[in-house]
Amino acid sequence: MRRGIALAGIVLIAITLAPAFGSDAIQIGIITDVHSHNVDSPPFGAENKRMTNFAERLGVFASAMTAWEADAVIELGDLVNGTFVFGAAASDDESIPGILEEAVLALTGFEGPIHYVLGNHDLYSLSKDEFLAAVDREETYYSLDLGGVHFVILDAEFRSTGEAYDHVYFLVEGYIPPEELEWLQADLAATTLPTIVCVHQPLDSDFETLAGGPPVANHLAVRQVLEDSEQVVAVFQGHDHANVYNQIEGIHYVTFAAMVDHLDPTPPTWAQVTLDAGQRTIAIEGFGLQDSLELTY
Repeated sequence: MRRGIALAGIVLIAITLAPAFGSDAIQIGIITDVHSHNVDSPPFGAENKRMTNFAERLGVFASAMTAWEADAVIELGDLVNGTFVFGAAASDDESIPGILEEAVLALTGFEGPIHYVLGNHDLYSLSKDEFLAAVDREETYYSLDLGGVHFVILDAEFRSTGEAYDHVYFLVEGYIPPEELEWLQADLAATTLPTIVCVHQPLDSDFETLAGGPPVANHLAVRQVLEDSEQVVAVFQGHDHANVYNQIEGIHYVTFAAMVDHLDPTPPTWAQVTLDAGQRTIAIEGFGLQDSLELTY
C-alpha cells in the first residue's frame, strides 16, 4: 500500500468559493482502511501499521459524527485487517470475527445508519456472509437515496474469473463481475438524482504495485458505465491509504486517506462530507491526514 501524505491537520488541494448550503444538504462521514487487528506490523517494514489501537480511533470518529449530526456514515473497506501482516507471524483466523465485532461496536457510538463497503482485507480471514452478518447487512452491493442524492455501494471483491473472495489470506486486485455491472447499469438508468458511487479499490488507477495491474481489473468497463449514465458526479474510494484526486470525463474521483495509524504516529483520519444537490456542491472537510476539497458538478 502506498503511504498517505504525512500532513498535519487539514490541507486544501482544490479551492472554490465556499457554497451556501441549502436546507436539503446532507452530511456524510467517511472513513476507510481502519485495518483493525490484534497485532501491529513491524516498525520500518513494508506496511509500518499500528493496528491494535483501532477501537480508540473508531470511538473518536463515532463521537465526532454524533457531535456533527451526520446523516450517515460510509466505511470504504478494510475495516478489519485479516490474519496476514507483512513481516509478522500470522495470527489465527479464529480471532478475526471477534476483532471485527469490536470494531463494529466502537462505531455504534454513532447511532445513525452506517454503510459498509467490502475491502480486500475484510475477506482475508472471512467470507462475505460472515462479514455481512457482523455488520448487520444483507447485500454486498446496493443503492439508496438520501437528501436528493443517490448512493451506490459496490462490491469489487472478486477474482478476475468472477469468483468471490472468501478466506483468501492475501489478494489485492478487485473485479466487478458481469451480473453486478449489469445491475449497476440498470440502477443508474433508473435514477434521475446526482449519484455518488462508493467502492474500495480505486477506479481511476491503471496500476497497483502489489497486484501487478489495475486495482480493479475491469475498471475501464466500470468507468464507461458510470460515464454513459450521465448521473454519476463522484466516486468515493479507499485502498491506497493516500489522498488522491482526479477528474475524468466530468466525474470526481476522490481516494480518501486511511484511518489506520502508521506508527509515526499519525492522527485519526476521516472526512466530513456535505452534499448539497440544490447547489450542486460536494464539500469535503478533512481531519487528520485527510485533505479538504470543494467540488462542484
